[in-house]
Amino acid sequence: MADSPLPRRDFLALAALGLTGCATGGLSGASPASGAAAAAGREPGAAPVASGTSTSPASPLLKLGVASYSLRNFPRARMIEMVKALRTPWVNLKSFHLPYEQSPAEIAAARREIEEAGLTIVGGGTITFDRDTDAGVARYFDYARAAGMPLIVATMDPAVLPRVEAHAKRYDISVAIHNHGPEDPHFPSPYDVLKAVRSLDRRMGLCMDIGHSVRAGADVVQAAADAGPRLLDIHAKDLRDLHDKESQCIVGEGAIPIAALFRQLIAMRYPGYVNLEYEIEPDDPLPGMQRSFAWMRGALAGIGVRDPA
Repeated sequence: MADSPLPRRDFLALAALGLTGCATGGLSGASPASGAAAAAGREPGAAPVASGTSTSPASPLLKLGVASYSLRNFPRARMIEMVKALRTPWVNLKSFHLPYEQSPAEIAAARREIEEAGLTIVGGGTITFDRDTDAGVARYFDYARAAGMPLIVATMDPAVLPRVEAHAKRYDISVAIHNHGPEDPHFPSPYDVLKAVRSLDRRMGLCMDIGHSVRAGADVVQAAADAGPRLLDIHAKDLRDLHDKESQCIVGEGAIPIAALFRQLIAMRYPGYVNLEYEIEPDDPLPGMQRSFAWMRGALAGIGVRDPA
């Protein structure tokens, strides 16, 4: 199914964005680092990009994928069809489409089904590490390894972090802790995650949910810059009201500065994925997801970058 055409408002905004990029001679970035960066333990190389910085011909392209939670009301076969209709090969699997309880053989078969359809499993989750025991943690790492997941998007009580870190090193699978906004007792903001992982192994980092982040008061452009190499994954969505989780909408129709975030990610050579997590319209999400992808691809085109998918 083809992407829906961009509304005139979005087209004009993206055209203006492209002209702005040409006028400045490159990419504009975030404002100077705030005190929050120091509190978060920002690592070298994570400083915001200065205005006027341009990308080189070798700059990485920004990869737009899908969090399969968006398609939670559909079986795996239909999920695969819908991701393909979005014209992206990258999917972060939720357990609705690959249950934890399945046997290794069943997981291997599901992995083959997904990969033979032309999709790449780029991660799994959100997974909750709910038991602080070796067996309780290893269960999910064994699942991720069998499914070919290089990354686990996770949440947990902070007390479980040392054990999860040990398994991340043992399995060589990265763990991106997902912040869940003001309702999250442990990791409401990206900065709460960064404080928790700043002294841990490099495989331990952040999955920044940009909707939850703005509700927690974070500037997502600045947070990406402050996270630097600890930014391992992104869940993308949009909100009409930056304080109201019920105001989620088609990407590009809300108030989150997504185009500015894209400029920052490109300038800092973010190597991960921007996975659309479309939580509204669960029984008919594809039209809104297609419009969201159309807007995101238009935003990338407006700053002179193409979606490699």
